[in-house]
Amino acid sequence: MTSKARARISLISGALLVLALVAWGIAQWVDDPALSAVSGWAFATGAIPIVSWRSLQMVSLLGAALTAGWPIAKTAFQALRYKTFSIDLLVTIAVTGALVIGEFVEAGVVAFLFVFGSWIEARSMERTRRSVSDLIDMAPQEADVIRDGETVTVPASGVKVGEHVVVRTGSRVPVDGTVVDGRGHIDESTITGEPVPALKNDSDSVFSGTIVADGYLTIRAEHVGSDTAFSRIIELVEDAQDSKSSTQRFLDRFSRWYTPTIIVLAVVAFLVTFDAHFALTFLVIACPGALVISTPVSMVAGIGNGARHGVLLKGGDAVERLAAVDTLVVDKTGTLTHGRPTVVEVVGIGSDAHEVLRLAAAVETASEHPLGTAVVEAAAEVSLSPVSDVRVHAGSGISGTVEGTEVAVGSRRLVNEYCVTLGSWEKKAQELETAGATVFFVIVAGKLAGMIAVADTIRPEAKALSQLHEWGIRDIVMLTGDNPRTATAVARELGIDQVKAELLPEHKVDAVQELTAQGRKVAMIGDGINDAPAIAAAHVGIAMGTGTDVSIDTADVVLAGGRFDQLVHARQLVQATVRNVRQNTFIALATVVALLVGVVAGAVFMSVGILVHEASVLVVVLNAVRLVRFKAKIRKLDADQGEKSTVELN
Repeated sequence: MTSKARARISLISGALLVLALVAWGIAQWVDDPALSAVSGWAFATGAIPIVSWRSLQMVSLLGAALTAGWPIAKTAFQALRYKTFSIDLLVTIAVTGALVIGEFVEAGVVAFLFVFGSWIEARSMERTRRSVSDLIDMAPQEADVIRDGETVTVPASGVKVGEHVVVRTGSRVPVDGTVVDGRGHIDESTITGEPVPALKNDSDSVFSGTIVADGYLTIRAEHVGSDTAFSRIIELVEDAQDSKSSTQRFLDRFSRWYTPTIIVLAVVAFLVTFDAHFALTFLVIACPGALVISTPVSMVAGIGNGARHGVLLKGGDAVERLAAVDTLVVDKTGTLTHGRPTVVEVVGIGSDAHEVLRLAAAVETASEHPLGTAVVEAAAEVSLSPVSDVRVHAGSGISGTVEGTEVAVGSRRLVNEYCVTLGSWEKKAQELETAGATVFFVIVAGKLAGMIAVADTIRPEAKALSQLHEWGIRDIVMLTGDNPRTATAVARELGIDQVKAELLPEHKVDAVQELTAQGRKVAMIGDGINDAPAIAAAHVGIAMGTGTDVSIDTADVVLAGGRFDQLVHARQLVQATVRNVRQNTFIALATVVALLVGVVAGAVFMSVGILVHEASVLVVVLNAVRLVRFKAKIRKLDADQGEKSTVELN
């Protein structure tokens, strides 16, 4: 039944109840000689017989009960067809029983209050789901594409990969792509949660659904239609809101047994007391309406809030598990750092530094590793010789033949493999690593020829990681394939507790499993294909939205903007959501227990009980709606003074 249908039925049955109340009042007026003598000639002369007012009252009450009760009964019987005992069944039995024993007032009021309460519940649930509908409304519908030298407007879904799209001030970016011309500021809050527009120039990446605050950009489309980051966000949030948490699954199982149990108890109550009114009242009061919605309404509100802040929580189960995490494991390259390393120093050992870079870059042209790419880019202005006989040394480096000579480039593990000693150059290598650089050793013809220091800048917002200690994270552990000194330098700057370096992808999985075996609730955050196994092995997998599709698909939580302040928001949000679920569950259970005690004590009647019940449903929904406006407390680094201040992430 739609929200509009509930509203219409509530209005009609409510009007009939008001009419019944008016008829009852007039009948009381006419029936009282003292009142009728004062009230005027029509009643005094009996122009309208009292029996007519009584009849109107009964007909109105019966009409209200049937109008509101019929859709309730219909829903109950539809559920029975699938062998499901719903709350609607309890209300249907109660309303029918009240009509049979002549309690028309109880029947009409109970049916009306139940439908009216379900309408309020539906309206409130729609509000909690509004985050998704708002996202859908923000999806770009059209795109201006350059075709055959002319700009034509086409549906956003009609843009092809590789085409150039023009976006002007105030327009939404319709594709994921790279800026090839122009300059402008883009509001990326729908993706990153960051309200400050970001400046975009040539070669910068842009995302679908973001808005050009000012400027004029030409973008080469790389992901279009359903493949864009924005479309994936909508899909993930919709799937998440339909998925269920462990608490919700328990309540579903609970409700399937609870309803038939209450029916049996109501029958027992009647057989013991022979009081049909008491048995029916017990039946209605025991309805666990607020309990059934206590978890889903909170989860929907929490997931919707996360979506608006660039945090994609894949369902209520992910919310509960992230709230329980006590250990965070993080990858370094591309996660804590930008993943765009650059060469900061080249050291020649018995060879010219330029020659060392030239030979190393020639070999690295066969590598896809981001650090190797940095070496190639550093030698962009140098003519490189072709490389042959390329061999990848897993976890240690790469080698090949350049100009007839074997050249190997890699880590200390590769140095050991070639049985080369660093000698007095060990101190220099340690200095570079301590400064935060990754050192590549270049071996030419079996001898150490030089060192290349490559550094990857740390993401500024990664400093927010240390704040997670305030929200229940005991330890933050870095897992990296980099050398221990570089990893330690990064960990020291970010306040990371433990470092495990020089790890292969399978070693990262082992490290996660080792922590899990210690009884810890582990969350693993990464961005690359090599992180996907560890993400899958963790209690909760977290992926950077700027990472690979494999890591995003594997993860339970996605940080759409790839920002660590989003992770701090996510942690606070899931904790608030779980607290909200517990509060709602307590409110619902306390209401049922209090009402049942009142029924047994003879202090609560059917209509009063259902009114309190619906009030508890409304309280539960309104309590959950608070999550829609939840704001996390996050300290951000002040760029001018270097001091931290507490702000709220809006």
